Amino acid sequence: MELGAYSFGDTQRNPDGSLRPTAEAIRNLFEAIVLADQNGLDYFGVGEHHTLDMPASSPGTVIAAAAAATKQIKLGSGASIISTDDPVRVFQQFAIADAVSGGGRVEITAGRGSSVETFPLFGYDLNDYDRLYAEKLDLLMTINNSKTENVTWSGTVRPSLDELAVVPRPVNGSLPVWVATGGSAPSSVRAGKLGLPISYGIIGGAPARFATLADLYRASAEQAGHTGENIKVSVAALGLIAPTKKEAMERFYPGWYNLNIVMGKLRGWPAPDKRRFLAQAEFPGAYYVGDPDEIAQRIVDLHGHMGHMRHFLQMDIGGLPQEHFLESLILLATEVKPRVERLLAGK
Repeated sequence: MELGAYSFGDTQRNPDGSLRPTAEAIRNLFEAIVLADQNGLDYFGVGEHHTLDMPASSPGTVIAAAAAATKQIKLGSGASIISTDDPVRVFQQFAIADAVSGGGRVEITAGRGSSVETFPLFGYDLNDYDRLYAEKLDLLMTINNSKTENVTWSGTVRPSLDELAVVPRPVNGSLPVWVATGGSAPSSVRAGKLGLPISYGIIGGAPARFATLADLYRASAEQAGHTGENIKVSVAALGLIAPTKKEAMERFYPGWYNLNIVMGKLRGWPAPDKRRFLAQAEFPGAYYVGDPDEIAQRIVDLHGHMGHMRHFLQMDIGGLPQEHFLESLILLATEVKPRVERLLAGK
C-alpha cells in the first residue's frame, strides 16, 4: 500500500483572516513535498486550481521543481484539468519533469474538472465539458502511446497533428496516466475500457460505498481485455494526522470551515455545519482525521472494501498552519505507514 498526500497549494491566513501571498503558498507546497520525500512517503500529488485560496495553477511546474529536489517519492498531478488545457503541453511538461527526476517517478492524473473556474479562464464553454474531456484524453493517450516523437491525431477540439514531433519522450518511453473521478460510474467504465488506472476522490459520504464503482471499473477492464499491473485503484481523501485525535480535530476544523465558506460562494455549497464535519471525521465517514492508530485502521478497513493500492490525503485546507501540515506528513510516513503495513501483513 502506497501512502501519500496531495495539495492545491493552500494559501495561509493572517491573524485577521486575510490571505497571505500566493507565492508563499507555492513555497510552502515545495517545502512539504521535499519533507515528504525525506521521510519516506510514497507519493505526492499536486492538484490544479485557479483561486486565491488554492493557487497551484500549474501542477507540471511544481512537479518539475520538486523532481529536482527529491530522490524517491512518486510525483503526480491530482489532477491535471485536461478539458481546458492542451494535452500536448501537459505531456511535454510532465515528460520534462520525468527527465529531471531521472525517470519512473512522474505520473499524470487526467481530470475533467470539478474546478469549473478553468472554463471561463481559458475561454471554453462548460456545455462542451464531456466532449472536451473525451477528445483531449484520447490525444493525451495517443501521444503517450506513440513509439516515436512524431504524432498523428485528429479531432474537433484543437488542430490536428500530422507526424509532428512532441518532445521530449519520457525516460521509460511513456508515463503512467490515471483517470480521476469524484465517483462517476461512466468514468469508472471509461477508465476500465481504456485499461487505465483510476483515482477516486472521496470527499464525502461513506468511502466504502465506492467499492461498487471499483468493482465496475475492474469488470469493465476485464471485459475489454485489460489485465495486469495497469489495472489499479487509488483513493484521495481529506484528512489530517496529529499525536491525538483531539489535536487533529481542533487543527483541521477551522480550515474545513474556511474552505466550505469559500467554495460555498464559488459553487453554491450550503453553509458549513459542524455536525456534518463531526460525522464525517468519525468512522465510517470520509475524513481521515485522527491519531496514527485510527488512521491506519481506517485505511486498512477501506482496503478491504476497495482493494486500492494507494491512499493519499489532502491535509492543508483553509489556511492550516504549515507546521501542522508538515507534522501530519511526518506522522503519515513514520507512524501510519508502518502500522498499515503490519495490519495488511496480518491479513
